[in-house]
Amino acid sequence: MKHLLILIISIFALTKASLSADTFAAGMREISIKDQQGERHLDGFLWHPTAPDQKTELDFESKVWVGTPVVKNADISQGKFPFVVLSHGMYGNAYNQAWLAAALAQQGYIVAAINHPGTSTWLRDKDQARELWKRPQDISRVIDYVLASQEYSTHIEPKSIFMAGHSLGGFTAALLAGARYDAEKFDAVCNENPDDLVCGVLRGWNVAQTADDREQMEADLSDDRIKAFALFDLGGTQSFSKQSLSQIDRPMLVFGAPIMNSGLTLDIESRALIEALPSRNTRYIEHANMSHFDFLGVCKKGGFELLKREEPGDEIICQNGGEKRADKHKMIIENVVEMFQ
Repeated sequence: MKHLLILIISIFALTKASLSADTFAAGMREISIKDQQGERHLDGFLWHPTAPDQKTELDFESKVWVGTPVVKNADISQGKFPFVVLSHGMYGNAYNQAWLAAALAQQGYIVAAINHPGTSTWLRDKDQARELWKRPQDISRVIDYVLASQEYSTHIEPKSIFMAGHSLGGFTAALLAGARYDAEKFDAVCNENPDDLVCGVLRGWNVAQTADDREQMEADLSDDRIKAFALFDLGGTQSFSKQSLSQIDRPMLVFGAPIMNSGLTLDIESRALIEALPSRNTRYIEHANMSHFDFLGVCKKGGFELLKREEPGDEIICQNGGEKRADKHKMIIENVVEMFQ
């Protein structure tokens, strides 16, 4: 198993001191990106550095999730900052990695997350999910948006753009890094393993089942503007061509979750991915007590019981989701910041 890491060191306009913890407060605002040629509008949030000692409030209210203190609709601090785009998992949403986004904003990053139409909590649509190639295009549209925005472009260092994705968001990140979907390979794997979770999901969405869809799905969906990636317990590795994975030349930080409570199998997902990637620019972290849902937010005391009572089956997302998860978040943040420098 490959555990090598080459860090790409960028020269930022900011000094290292300005990127240290607690230099900034985390600002947060809503963003909306309209589709001028269709109806795939993107809504989400942007977190950013802002001056400390401002009044904070929780980013969101929930009976299940612990919120994070932010300064809503604050001014962005002066200077240019690295930019990170986040991609949520299947039927997740832009709040899922708010804990990471706020932590990065406090350390001098601008961060954006949107709800992917068709595969998000409130936008579930099988036909939109079928157009799975549009997920990486969503991320590229977010980058287009901030770089074209007079409000945001003056604060973003265009040579320091990064991405992190969880689960299906990790699949999305891999495509943006240069992985190529291989429909023939995927069909062969799924014919041999019909009970595989990802096979069931993508076949259920009819992904790449027509000639036109296959052409779109197998296209090059990479975005050269993204300099490094963090993938959190991805699903879908078995759909990528091995040749395309071997040619990815950007730094990749891959987390695998050995507590397999999501239905994903590490040996054909994160472990297989890290074996296929070039060792010169990859790092793999497999924390013994990490589960797939530890990349979501911290759960409130009683959140597990509430979900078990009101949404039976969903309580698994809050299993060991309190202080133990918060400790893992610290480790994740530290490693992501180290990669995104």
